[in-house]
Amino acid sequence: MKVTLKDGSEKIYKKGMSVLEIAADMSSSLARMACAAEVNGQLVDLRYMLEEDVDLHILTFHDAKGQDAFRHTTAHILAQAVKRLYPEAKLAIGPSIENGFYYDFDIEKPFTSDDLPAIEKEMKKIIKENYAISRFELSKDEAIRLMKEKGEDYKVELIENLKESSVISFYGQGEFVDLCAGPHLMSTKSCKAFKLLSVAGAYWHGDEKNKMLSRIYGTSFTKKANLDAYLERLEEAKKRDHRKLGKTLELFAMFDEGPGFPFFLPKGMVLRNTLMDYWRQVHNKANYHEIATPVMLNKDLWIRSGHWEHYRENMYTSEIDQQEYAIKPMNCPGGMLVYRNKIHSYKELPLRIGELGLVHRHELSGTLHGLMRVRNFTQDDAHIFMLPEQVKDEIVQVIHLIDEMYKVFGFQYHMELSTRPDNSIGSDEDWEMATHALKEALDENGLAYVVNEGDGAFYGPKIDFHLEDCLGRTWQCGTIQLDFQLPERFELEYIGQDGEKHRPVTIHRVVFGSIERFIGILIEHFAGVFPMWLAPVQVKVLPISDKYQDYATDVVAKLKANGIRVELDDRAEKIGYKIREGRMERVPYLFILGQKEAEEGLVAVRSRVGGDEGGLPLNDVISRLRKEIDEKVIPVTEEKEQ
Repeated sequence: MKVTLKDGSEKIYKKGMSVLEIAADMSSSLARMACAAEVNGQLVDLRYMLEEDVDLHILTFHDAKGQDAFRHTTAHILAQAVKRLYPEAKLAIGPSIENGFYYDFDIEKPFTSDDLPAIEKEMKKIIKENYAISRFELSKDEAIRLMKEKGEDYKVELIENLKESSVISFYGQGEFVDLCAGPHLMSTKSCKAFKLLSVAGAYWHGDEKNKMLSRIYGTSFTKKANLDAYLERLEEAKKRDHRKLGKTLELFAMFDEGPGFPFFLPKGMVLRNTLMDYWRQVHNKANYHEIATPVMLNKDLWIRSGHWEHYRENMYTSEIDQQEYAIKPMNCPGGMLVYRNKIHSYKELPLRIGELGLVHRHELSGTLHGLMRVRNFTQDDAHIFMLPEQVKDEIVQVIHLIDEMYKVFGFQYHMELSTRPDNSIGSDEDWEMATHALKEALDENGLAYVVNEGDGAFYGPKIDFHLEDCLGRTWQCGTIQLDFQLPERFELEYIGQDGEKHRPVTIHRVVFGSIERFIGILIEHFAGVFPMWLAPVQVKVLPISDKYQDYATDVVAKLKANGIRVELDDRAEKIGYKIREGRMERVPYLFILGQKEAEEGLVAVRSRVGGDEGGLPLNDVISRLRKEIDEKVIPVTEEKEQ
């Protein structure tokens, strides 16, 4: 049989060889590193037998799907350990996730972090015992019977919901058997570098009406050094937690009176408004027209847009004048109405309309997380209405705009092309045309991307932008969605060159995504040490005593006159205390004022980058600060503790 490898090379093997045997023939190191494989695009185990010509891609831990197989195996080891220690625990689900895995258990007394060391110890035993992992298949009736015998009610429910024709596979290791599609490693011995991280509650199927299960999170790697590095990053992430820093720096607050509804404090509003001012500046230069649409609109609109059918469970509703209304979860339908408000000529297109619109979405209470997952947020939406022949150029222009804005913050990013989901609307022809247009724009401009099958919006394919922060974490923020559906549903038109009415094409796009979430990302990325242009307080003026109050007042006035955000700390405290407090507040510049400064028109500068810079002429320092603000300089290092 002919085996075609990922690089296009071909090898000939006898029929009836396993993937692992072929990997071993290619390289002993590849066989050691292999986690799973793709055969003709299908994800399989290394034990999978090849009987005919195939395309073969052997997956290692360096591949995302290889990591999934490795970590999913570790999740099964976790479940086996729990069943040994807590035989009464019932198994729910245990998938791999980004950077790790989890397993949900139904247990009378929920797990706490105090339980994790004992579970880890049992997992190490299982790994040391080096159980071979086997796969077997059963009919639906046999599978239900097996799980009922083991008292695994949740597995029975999962099997009952499968189609009759489904292949129902199980994996076994030692005394442990679990319903699973796989793939898995060949044995338990490879998962030595693991760590259980936390416990949480999770509803079965994510539904608040169902029972709360006990979830254990963990991670695993092929090497202990990589695990240690990851755990160090987690510790650093804890120090940068935007919830903690948001409170310390007085940026935002969350109250029990409104779970998931953030309150922005004065300093947080400065940061928020600075971001939005920058957004407006860039979009004005790119010929966008800003609009504002209502927060609440009637049910008929949401039925027409398709959101009522596809997004109803995430929408808040109310009744007005005996009619049902919904608070908008998205700005798109309002943008459609604005376009439809007047007759447009082809000469007006492309028409770019932007909105910083407040939206509300019902998120489960267990998923709320500071500013990262909230129930109301501001989306920097824009809708571009264009002729079909303008689509490619507009996509490229949006990509360039997003690139420009991300570079200001120093972010690296990668792009994903997300294709048609199962719950889509519209014809095959429209979807094919839209997907091709996005792909063509990326390919012709030599832009790297990966394809994310089935993750598009319900009305169109999209390009997603994933930012990478200083800890190597990725955050999906920007998106470009091409839409043929809403223009059709809202009967949008323009008068063409032929004098006839035609349907425009629409691009939906965001850059920040959610202003609130983007602020959360910035807080953690910069650890609260914002670039000068973003810092809520850019300078703190610290007079040594009351004798220099008048000079301090003059310095503050000059800074304000030059558009520099400044605070005066004239409390009767020792200057060392005020300096330390200013540093804790991450203020970029501290100006210490004493006799010499007052007499000679100087300011003694303490900066985050340069430390103690001594006395400098005030006007020179103001010019330097204005340059740093105007050029949006990113800080390189923070002043070391003295």
